[in-house]
Amino acid sequence: MSQSPIPSEVHLHKQSRKLELVYADQHYFLSAEFLRVHSPSAEVQGHGPGQQVLQVQKEHVGIDNIVPVGRYAIKILFDDGHDSGLFSWDYLHDLAIHQDEYWQTYLQKLTASGYQRQQDS
Repeated sequence: MSQSPIPSEVHLHKQSRKLELVYADQHYFLSAEFLRVHSPSAEVQGHGPGQQVLQVQKEHVGIDNIVPVGRYAIKILFDDGHDSGLFSWDYLHDLAIHQDEYWQTYLQKLTASGYQRQQDS
């Protein structure tokens, strides 16, 4: 059983490339890039602990669509063709409330790998 709240609303803002999650009086905006590089798919997370694959060149990725999966998740269809991995309500809430921490960790991993992130144009 889910321990995290379920959003009352989920909005896709295609132009700004953000997914908005609404929880009572809280609004979270998660960028497509953030969601793409934290996809719960095996392609990103690997098949076990320590097997995560660092995602690069996702600065300009967008979201084509979101599809509900039962009452527990959504499937995000990214415009780079990535569409595997289900974003459960628990996982999305975790991403939302730890967004700053997870983003900084991701940026540190990029720097450590020698990848220089493209700036938004």
